[in-house]
Amino acid sequence: MVEGPRRLVVTGGPGSGKTSLAALLAVRLAIPHIELDGLYHGPNWTPTDPEAFRASVSALTAGPAWIVDGNYRSKLGDLVLARTDLVIALDLPRPVVLVRLLRRTLVRMARRTELWNGNREEWRNLVSTDESRNLLLWAHRHFGRYRARAIAVERASAVGGPAAVRLTSPAQVDRFVEHLMRLAGR
Repeated sequence: MVEGPRRLVVTGGPGSGKTSLAALLAVRLAIPHIELDGLYHGPNWTPTDPEAFRASVSALTAGPAWIVDGNYRSKLGDLVLARTDLVIALDLPRPVVLVRLLRRTLVRMARRTELWNGNREEWRNLVSTDESRNLLLWAHRHFGRYRARAIAVERASAVGGPAAVRLTSPAQVDRFVEHLMRLAGR
């Protein structure tokens, strides 16, 4: 049996499906899922101390198999990328991302879903003009930055960087999941 990658990173903008894809792959590949948002955001959305965050991520990614989702390279540097077998860069179309993000946000707000450490999304944030509070506004304004990062990861892979795949549609994501399952013999 050919075994596929066992240390994966899923990146992409808000609403691209990072956590959903990572959680699905973690179950199907029977490997731990590490959600960087959950490690970074303390109670009342307080950021974790940078050294503590880095130490926590370092310890969790020291093992032979895991899947990380998140975009904390500015905080972690190459810590995770240096250990990964494969980067999955989600680069879905803006309308898909924004519709998913709006739906997810509304459901979380209506259900008062706890995200991490007691944090919840708040209705007032949805109408805020402050992009640091309004995730939809952030995702819209920074969409190009996330796309550029996905392209850069894909290009770096071609010249000796970590192996990477850039997925640009939900159908492509589904096909790639099936490909990984075949590699893993599942």
